[in-house]
Amino acid sequence: MTALKAWIDEQFKGDPIIWAIVILLSLFSILVVYSATGTLAYKTAGGNTELYLFRHSFLVFLSLFVMWLAHKMPYRKYALYARLFMYLSIPLLVFTYLFGSNINDANRWLTIPVINQAFQPSDLAKLSLIAALAAMLAKGQSNIKDFTGTFLPIILAIGVICGLIGMANMSTAILLLVTCLLIMFIGRVPVKYLGLVVMVGVMGLTIAVFTGQRGDTFWSRIEAFWESKEDDSKIPFQAEQSYIAIATGGISGKGPGNSEQRNSLPHPYSDFIYAIIIEEYGMVGGATVLFLYLALLYRGMRIVANSNKAFGGLLSAGLSFALVIQALVNMAVAVGLGPITGLPLPLLSMGGTSLVFTGTALGIILSVSRGDHSDEVSASAAEEVRASNRLRTA
Repeated sequence: MTALKAWIDEQFKGDPIIWAIVILLSLFSILVVYSATGTLAYKTAGGNTELYLFRHSFLVFLSLFVMWLAHKMPYRKYALYARLFMYLSIPLLVFTYLFGSNINDANRWLTIPVINQAFQPSDLAKLSLIAALAAMLAKGQSNIKDFTGTFLPIILAIGVICGLIGMANMSTAILLLVTCLLIMFIGRVPVKYLGLVVMVGVMGLTIAVFTGQRGDTFWSRIEAFWESKEDDSKIPFQAEQSYIAIATGGISGKGPGNSEQRNSLPHPYSDFIYAIIIEEYGMVGGATVLFLYLALLYRGMRIVANSNKAFGGLLSAGLSFALVIQALVNMAVAVGLGPITGLPLPLLSMGGTSLVFTGTALGIILSVSRGDHSDEVSASAAEEVRASNRLRTA
């Protein structure tokens, strides 16, 4: 038993609460997605419901493996790769917009040859921009008010990447801009520069709305949301089905696998999986999921408070905000607190490579939590050696 505990402590370092939250949500995801994909299986897989179960389970465990690999790498190395992948993501976003797979009137996906797996370059761009921004702010802490040397490269990176993402995926671009502003606020960027980022960001997103692929959808969803608040008959179909699922779930829910709205709700396994969770597990299940995401954010901020290095703290903060804000927006849409966005629920929704990128982000957060701890242990050990040497000398 002692040997097993020692092995676990050696292999799974970092914040144990984050490990527990991620593993719990990942296993719960398998259960909920299996329930929500029944209709999809009959439509596309001849009723083979186990197909999506095995496929999603494989991706969930793959994401956990990627998270484990990412947490083993010292987080400082991510500063070296961040800018490289950020620069790589720019031509990928342009290529995807021009030649990518068109689904729901938007070119967001590229297909990887040989393995025939589609992925969204916006996931790579989002992750690399957050890491690069953390690295640039950490490096410029001593010169944080230097506009040309420190701030100009930051605003150019944010403007270009958010604008390119917004051409095909406005909701992701807006959330990324908000995340970048939060990182900059924590990184002591002067308020006047934050205001400038807001102005440039709004300008870039406005251009993306009017020239991109999803401008009409963006405005129509906002208009439909406000009209539905004044007239119940104008509630969009998917939102109406989501409300029915939530209303019929009650306090304790209908039980696992007993959802009825999964048969009529569009994308119950991704965009509206939170509605299925409440229908099957009730308000208790919905509140528990919300609590776990807030706990994840809290633990991420604890890492920021305890971090010895600016880069580690900013990196943990940015990735924690990106994951949890997206989760809160997804849940808000399901319960009618915001317009429909099409954003999946991180860790819970069925997905492809997005699950892998989520695992990478969580692995980096865990790397930060164990990296500074290793520094402290090394410093403590070094101090003990020095003290021992002093005693021997005396």
